[in-house]
Amino acid sequence: MPRTLSDADVALFRERLCEVAEKLFAEQGPEAVTMRQLAAALGVSPMTPYRYFKDKDDILAAVRAQSFNRFAQALEDAYARPGDARTKGAAVGEAYVRFAFDHPQTYKLMFDMHQPDEQAYPELKQAAERARATMSQYVRGLVESGRLQGDPIRVGEMFWASTHGCIVLEMAGRLPPGGALKLMGEVNSAIARGLRHGR
Repeated sequence: MPRTLSDADVALFRERLCEVAEKLFAEQGPEAVTMRQLAAALGVSPMTPYRYFKDKDDILAAVRAQSFNRFAQALEDAYARPGDARTKGAAVGEAYVRFAFDHPQTYKLMFDMHQPDEQAYPELKQAAERARATMSQYVRGLVESGRLQGDPIRVGEMFWASTHGCIVLEMAGRLPPGGALKLMGEVNSAIARGLRHGR
């Protein structure tokens, strides 16, 4: 008879399973990974993962939620550094690019993956919203300080789109190493100039 698991036991195993899953998903793609492979990588029986997760989609959602939370934390830490609104904005942008290139497979799982009915995974939804909020928080400071005009959420989406595009170009070999950060600075400066003059 299986022993009763404490909350700590469950949390620890879920964390271990997510670490293994993230690695396998990154190496093979989520569609190629099976629950049996995940169990084998952990050295447990094929049915063990089902004690902690409903299915592979449930595991993928948990992996992506953890990834979004790590990403958001990196951006929040950058924003918390001393400095004016402009300095904070630059720090957040650099932290975004650094995270993407330090964890490229994780970044792809976060932004190049879509799961049907993401609303069914509240932890993923909450983590994604937290990450999204970090991409408009620094813009709000720039608007409030008079450096930019416009809706902080919409302006944040503009900067997000340009940053993501630059990262994807470098990851695809269309920009030289370090090219994403350089191009992002140029594009975002051009956007900022346009927003300062109003529309």
